[in-house]
Order: sequence, then structure tokens, then C-alpha cells
Amino acid sequence: MAVTAMSLAHDEQNRSAPSCPIDLVHLSRQTMGDRALEHEVLALFERQASHIGGKLTTLETGADHVVRADLAHKLKGSARAVGAFAVAKAAENYEHSARAGLMRAMDSRQLQEALAEALGALRELNG
Repeated sequence: MAVTAMSLAHDEQNRSAPSCPIDLVHLSRQTMGDRALEHEVLALFERQASHIGGKLTTLETGADHVVRADLAHKLKGSARAVGAFAVAKAAENYEHSARAGLMRAMDSRQLQEALAEALGALRELNG
């Protein structure tokens, strides 16, 4: 079953605030219920999200806005794939600001907060 960007965006827009920052029902649909694949995909997301979040935090203020936007774009896509829709939305806002050459502290803070919440939830899920 192919998932399009449009269906991911539709899923993202039609969600109320979940109790878990990772939509496990969405993830299960994405992996066709394969629990081993769910764990593998979440582990990949956790590594990528930690890496990108760290890079965005340590980039110098004057760093190339294209680099920032590209990193946020990668994070947005992987977050949507696993159902981390708050991370995806924050990454999207960050990406738009970066592409416009505007680095707003609010976008950076919201992205870091969403990442911290999602990564914390992943640690809890992994026990």
C-alpha cells in the first residue's frame, strides 16, 4: 500500500492532540502490523531525529538557511512516516522560515520541544 504525501498531510490535519506524540495506529498501518518492522522504523527515526535535532541546535546562527531547511525537510518526512505529527508540523514551520531566510526563535523552540517529547515517548515505549 503506497502512502502519498497527500494522505500523510490529510492524516496530520485530521488529528486531535494525541496522548502519545507518536501515532501508533498510523505506524501500524504504515508497517502493515509488522511489530518487528515498527521497532526498526522507530529506531531509525530516533537516530535520525536525534542527529538532525542536534545538528540544528549546533549550527551557527549565520549558517546557510538552505542547510537548515533541508535538514528540517528530512525530519518532516520521517516524522510523518512514523506518525510523529507534532514533530512534522514543527519541522515544516522551521523549514518554511529557513527557506524564507528567517530564523525565528519560536520555530526553533517548537521543533526542539516536539523532538524532546517524541524522543521521550520512544524511550518510554522501549522500556
